[in-house]
Amino acid sequence: MKRPDHLEQVKKRLQDAKGGAVFIPSDFFDITGASKINKCLTRLEETGELLRIMRGIYAKPCFSKLLNKEIPPRTDDVAKAISRNYGWTIVPCGDTALNMLGLSTQVPAVWLYVSDGPYKAYEADGMTLKFKHTDNKNEIINISYKSALVIQALKALGKDNVTDKELRGISKLLTDNEKTQMLNEAKRVTAWVYELIRKICNEGSYE
Repeated sequence: MKRPDHLEQVKKRLQDAKGGAVFIPSDFFDITGASKINKCLTRLEETGELLRIMRGIYAKPCFSKLLNKEIPPRTDDVAKAISRNYGWTIVPCGDTALNMLGLSTQVPAVWLYVSDGPYKAYEADGMTLKFKHTDNKNEIINISYKSALVIQALKALGKDNVTDKELRGISKLLTDNEKTQMLNEAKRVTAWVYELIRKICNEGSYE
């Protein structure tokens, strides 16, 4: 019987992925064991088929014809890979959440996330990522990513600083199903945040 070519299997998965996709070794553990996968990833890094972003985090190269150069992976994808690597649940917060919802055009100097993991900070390819532990699990556990992101954005704006324009902007980003889900999921969050979510999900209440 022919022995499986694990390197070719890993290559096939990379070929099917989009440029800039971010991987961790365990993404390939269905192919073979950790030690062999690590050897495959090291080999692919040496041949330029993978980029090593930081220890245990790799990205498929992405060439921009418009810019005529290689571009780095999305910072948020790197953050998600880190969280996947350690089994954390994370949600963008502060200016990061505002940027991702289009409520701020300013690119964060530090990409900040709340997490059920420990306080950690990483430097990766010129990016600074910080994960801060939260004990308020109602805002990140057993709740959809979109709901959690909106909650963090509202908290970043502050109780007395949220405008009707921002509420309308968030509302337009959500489908009817997401609004229904958000109303159910956010019932245990801070009262003023939930009241704003009610306004977002009931268009016209802030007109």
